[in-house]
Amino acid sequence: MLRTKASVSCRTRFRRLSLALLTSLLVTVYGVAAMAAPANRVVILATTTSTQDSGLLDVLVPMFESQTGYVVKTIAVGTGQALALGARGEADVLLCHAPEAEMELVASGAVTHRRLVMHNDFVVVGWADDPARVRGSKSAAEAFARIGTAQAVFVSRGDDSGTHKKEMQIWSKAGITPGGRWYQEAGAGMGQTLNITSEKRGYTLTDRATYLALRKYLGLEILVEGDPELLNVYHVMAVNPEKFKKVNEPGALAFVDFMVAPKTQEVIASFGIEDYGEPLFFADAGKREEDLGR
Repeated sequence: MLRTKASVSCRTRFRRLSLALLTSLLVTVYGVAAMAAPANRVVILATTTSTQDSGLLDVLVPMFESQTGYVVKTIAVGTGQALALGARGEADVLLCHAPEAEMELVASGAVTHRRLVMHNDFVVVGWADDPARVRGSKSAAEAFARIGTAQAVFVSRGDDSGTHKKEMQIWSKAGITPGGRWYQEAGAGMGQTLNITSEKRGYTLTDRATYLALRKYLGLEILVEGDPELLNVYHVMAVNPEKFKKVNEPGALAFVDFMVAPKTQEVIASFGIEDYGEPLFFADAGKREEDLGR
């Protein structure tokens, strides 16, 4: 089973990398990247695991590197950890999905140039036998209340990620303080948390992109979706060089501009359709956040 997963995963990743390399070759051939190499080529990107587990960065990072001459070092962690790296000036640019926590960083002056990039949504997934009778719940909070009341296995990221932050908001709305043997913290990224949930025949909250990317390897189904509470919004931000002198300001601003550029947004809007029959993200540059999901 594991060998099958690994081989299929490798083929999928190889296909994505092939697409990225082809994109890079075309960019180079047509001279779009004909520019002087930056003085400081390395750009440190701290981001959520979902952008990496979904395969999106496998396509976007080579595009950015080909167009600009920068080299991206990606740190894929939970959004909480990514924001903490930005708060300490240990990254140049951030791509995260926890708007309230992001705004705290903006207010502190640690980051600038925060731009709306894309969105998808969170979903509640579990096994088809659905012992807590979650399917049919009118909201995520109702689903969580059913899981808590039944003390059915729930696997949490438990890592202060954007998904974990959203999960805790939903538990609070459900009026439940999760704990006990039924509530298990993975302390891991979304992909690993989904694998654990599948093995334990439990429930979890996941971003749709990572779930779709791994769905064929899991025994999990989407049980609850469509609640406005489950909207999942991503922003890019540059770490402030006025606070942290080591920040690669030109590289960070180049990455911010790249993520909201029309061509990049086109790639984001189509990413996943060929493999999964639907886009994994919806491109949102230039939109108002309050209009998303309507």
